[in-house]
Amino acid sequence: MVAGAGIQNFHSEYRNDPVVRELRRVRELNARSYANDYSHVFRTKSRWDFVRISFVIMGMEFVYSAETAFVSPILLGIGVEHQLMTLVWAISPLIGFFLAPILGTISDHCRSSLGRRRPVLIGLAVTLVLGCILVPYGENFGHWFGDLGEIFPEVTSDDSGVTESARSNRTIPRAYEFYAVDNQIMEHEMHYKWAIFFTILGTLLLDFSADTCQTPARAYLLDVCLPEDHGRACATFSIMAGIGGCVGYLLGGINWDNTTFGELLGGSIKTVFTIVAVIFIICLILTTTSFREIPLPLMEKDELLRPLTESIIQKERNKLNDKIYYIKDVSKTFAQQLQTTIDNQNGSPPQLISNALSEVEKGANGHTSSDELVNVEEEEKSTTLVDFLKSIFMMPKSIALLCLTNLLCWMGHLSFCLYFTDFVGEEVFKGNPAAASISEDYQNYLHGVRYGCFGLAIYSLACSGYSFIIEKLIKVLRARIVYCGGLLIDAIGMYCMAIWPNKITVFVFSGTGGIVYALLFTMPFLLLGQYHAKGQFKSHKPGRPEVPEKKRGLAMDIAVVGGMIFVAQIIVSLGIGFVITLLGTTAAVIYAAGTFSFLAAIAATQVVYMDL
Repeated sequence: MVAGAGIQNFHSEYRNDPVVRELRRVRELNARSYANDYSHVFRTKSRWDFVRISFVIMGMEFVYSAETAFVSPILLGIGVEHQLMTLVWAISPLIGFFLAPILGTISDHCRSSLGRRRPVLIGLAVTLVLGCILVPYGENFGHWFGDLGEIFPEVTSDDSGVTESARSNRTIPRAYEFYAVDNQIMEHEMHYKWAIFFTILGTLLLDFSADTCQTPARAYLLDVCLPEDHGRACATFSIMAGIGGCVGYLLGGINWDNTTFGELLGGSIKTVFTIVAVIFIICLILTTTSFREIPLPLMEKDELLRPLTESIIQKERNKLNDKIYYIKDVSKTFAQQLQTTIDNQNGSPPQLISNALSEVEKGANGHTSSDELVNVEEEEKSTTLVDFLKSIFMMPKSIALLCLTNLLCWMGHLSFCLYFTDFVGEEVFKGNPAAASISEDYQNYLHGVRYGCFGLAIYSLACSGYSFIIEKLIKVLRARIVYCGGLLIDAIGMYCMAIWPNKITVFVFSGTGGIVYALLFTMPFLLLGQYHAKGQFKSHKPGRPEVPEKKRGLAMDIAVVGGMIFVAQIIVSLGIGFVITLLGTTAAVIYAAGTFSFLAAIAATQVVYMDL
């Protein structure tokens, strides 16, 4: 195809093909005949429809913004060391790496009346909300189980040097008082045994659920949209993610301690987590009530409810090409009138016309032979554990390349976002998260964390802006240039921020991280949608070419490619603490982000782009 016209030609191939239009028309009419109208699955959707489906990812990004901004400061603030904190970030992805693809397979074969994706999405949402409760309120749960909290020496002198706002930064047992001598905080101890347990547990639930929720959410989006709409759908998905992240980080940048609402909920961090949890629940409801999914049992009974794939379209074309009598643009009404007029005449033309129309109608309605139905049913059987493992470790080369690129992208992105607020608090504002909560060093650190939230808001805003134009950029520049170029821009931005850590570079170069996030949300899943729509992975059993093997499930492939976030987080979490110690600065995380983005750009040059 002509350079820059890949997506446009692919779209027109489906929209202008009379065979495809007829197959979709028949499927839409059939889907509308059910008590629960499923015809929307076979219709082109508006931008507002994509927004409705994508509300859930906006809610997830609200939660994710609170997690990335505050979990590291919370853990450091209750006495968890840097290296132990990074290990905590590694536990959740280690679990998710094995569970996420399994959940994707479960989603592919879920037989609920709600559909295949939404039940899994709702189940993960429950654990996500539980994590939103445990992370900010871990200290409170710890006190209920006997934690003493932050302990300062008892005083016999006046403690007027300590403000009430400083006192309220921690929940401290009333049996202990604290004071400042010459503006220096006396030595203090921390007793957060149970608080650490509940906070880490909440972090695991929150991090695992926030990452894993994206698989059924994306599969749901692609299931209810036509293949030619996948580009706009993925772009809208990414735009909504950027909006959610931007507003979420702005919420984190507000000092809620000085508001009535903040005082009621117990401080800034607790207020932010409460707000984002409520927003997520609302967004989840808006998405799950937007469009019905076709339940799997119905799809098994009625093949006209199954997705219209490239192989089905080609099969219908072959049937039409084999007809001796091919009737073009003859309506059923005209054919019926013709047959009525000469019905009783002796001669073959009416019968030939009737037979031809019957064959065409049979093909258009998707009826197949019993052998073909057996083959289709074989493809839909549940995947065994062996098949599942083969799908991961014996994946096609195109998916393997996509996984490698996605892995490096996530390694760069996670190095940036998980430790960014800590980097700003320590390197830019010269704060200390391990200092006493009423010390100037700790207050500077908190100011840096809030300032970092505004930098992350810029990054999320850039994500939405780039997502809005990414489809147009792909049409003009081709997907390869957009993918590789965006990653190179991010690598340059990260290096500049690490070399010159100040307030200006935090704002200016945070936006380059948004480009990577937009690519992470768009390119891998746009390509996967094209792979499956084109029948890229449908093979045949050796010696029996007429019997297809079980094809790869879309949700399972989304889980495998999307699951690179877990591998990336394991690698980054296990290694970043050592790198920080080696370089002696938290700027190491930003250097790492730039390096991984550069390597991802190199890997992206080898990805299969399917004429995009």
